[in-house]
Amino acid sequence: MFLFDWFRSFLPMHNPLGFGAGDFLELALVGLLILLMVARAGLGPSAARFAEKTGWVMLLLFVMPIALRLALLPKFPAPVAGGADDYGYLLLADTLRHFRLANPMHPMHRFFETVFALQEPKYSSIYPAGQGLVLALGWMVFGHPWAGVLLGAGAFCALCYWMLRGWTTPGWALVGGLLAVCEFGPLNEWMNIYWGGAMTAAAGCLVFGALPRLQKDPRRRDAVLLGVGLGMHLLTRPYESIFLCLSVLVFLVRPAAWRGLARIAPVAILAMLPAVALTLLQAKAVTGSFATIPYAQSRYQYGVPTTFTWQPNPVPHRELTTQQKLTAEGQAAAHGDEPETVGRYLERWGTRVRFYRFFFVAPLYLALAFFLPALREFRFAWVAGTVFLFSLGTNAYPYFFPQYIAGVTGLFVLMAVTGLERLSRMSPEAGRLVLLLAGAHFLFWYGLHALGDKNIFLAMRPYETWDFVNFGDPEGRAGIEHRLAELPGKKLVFVRYGELHRYHEWIHNAADIDGAPVVMALDLGMENEQLRTYYPNRTAWLLEPDAMPVRLTPYREEKPMFEDVR
Repeated sequence: MFLFDWFRSFLPMHNPLGFGAGDFLELALVGLLILLMVARAGLGPSAARFAEKTGWVMLLLFVMPIALRLALLPKFPAPVAGGADDYGYLLLADTLRHFRLANPMHPMHRFFETVFALQEPKYSSIYPAGQGLVLALGWMVFGHPWAGVLLGAGAFCALCYWMLRGWTTPGWALVGGLLAVCEFGPLNEWMNIYWGGAMTAAAGCLVFGALPRLQKDPRRRDAVLLGVGLGMHLLTRPYESIFLCLSVLVFLVRPAAWRGLARIAPVAILAMLPAVALTLLQAKAVTGSFATIPYAQSRYQYGVPTTFTWQPNPVPHRELTTQQKLTAEGQAAAHGDEPETVGRYLERWGTRVRFYRFFFVAPLYLALAFFLPALREFRFAWVAGTVFLFSLGTNAYPYFFPQYIAGVTGLFVLMAVTGLERLSRMSPEAGRLVLLLAGAHFLFWYGLHALGDKNIFLAMRPYETWDFVNFGDPEGRAGIEHRLAELPGKKLVFVRYGELHRYHEWIHNAADIDGAPVVMALDLGMENEQLRTYYPNRTAWLLEPDAMPVRLTPYREEKPMFEDVR
């Protein structure tokens, strides 16, 4: 079956060019080869001069991933939120765009219980404010939260080039910025979901770009950027910020970097303080305590997210819905009940190596081999050590997502660029070949998405590895949202899960539940009439996400099985 699907994918499809997968691959390779030949013939000096124009290059790299993703909209529209993580961040963004850090507890909150959202003491997402701020900005300026995702991806690609300018030549910094567009741009998961990655990566670029500049010339501007980067990272990944701060200290607190440290440290700390203050204020607004972040409150109340591997599984302190219980049990199973040992820790760390493919297209693994000699220099040994520190620190989680180490994404690009630069010194043709293959990888898949049709998307999806572009409506969420939007008046939708329903959460609501056009509520049987009485002016509907296909029908009042006839 594998070979059949593979060979079938190379047949001409019903797209505008009649191309199959093999045609796209050949076109990508030949097109890049021509570009490289043209660049070698006459564009090299022009590209080198352009690479030195920092502002223009950053603008280009900011626009490129956004424009390339928008060009795919006819076939791959703006992503529809796909579950608890997306819903949690959208609730956070909706709260922030109304200039609140938390929402009042709803009197009927039992009907609105969902995963990764608190109902008491305040109605709130459990996540830190950073990603929500970006989504809220896009929502307020452009009318859609996905605009914030696009802005974050563009900012990361632009800042990746800026970071590399502190480590290498302008030309190689431009190459790194273009690699960032190809790897983390329109086809990347971070650009097609709502729960982030790009903003954390951008924060890391600010930090790792400021450090070498501060080493050369300790200016206040770069100290401010260092503090802003640390603050942005704190607002998105608080736990991993511990490792980021340790890495910064190792870089700066050494004899070669002591010059001017006393002058820049207070500036960096002051620039970081707004993020610290926002973190504390959010904790106070949501949980009532500066010392308890929403994430920890959720762990205490619902048992999720689970604890670090050296800690026992959390025990919920409130009654859970079926969905919440399934999520807690699933995370507890991933955590396990056995005590942490060095052997288990190392085994888990080894199994996660494959996830680092997310940060490199396959040809760049060849470049990494040529990065190894650079470890003789302290600064590159520090780069590898920082990545190693993040990998060890995040290994204390019982599960892993690339978002956890997104802060060092810029360092992965730096490692690849450094390896390519050293390879090119030995053999320019070999360096160009690796770049050709990396570029062909992107052009092949982007061309397939841009020009292919449904048949080729479905045939090739199993071979797409780490790319992820939302396609179709496999769960029926977009169809339900469109139908509800077309119905007149305000709606109350009771969600009734099937007996075999697992982890796909459907309950989600706006920050202002009562003012929203649609209210999603748990189906609590006979108790539903309480909510219908609370919302007398809303038409009631029943959503059954486990029906085939997903079913939305007018709600009918539940009748007791036995009526009192006295």
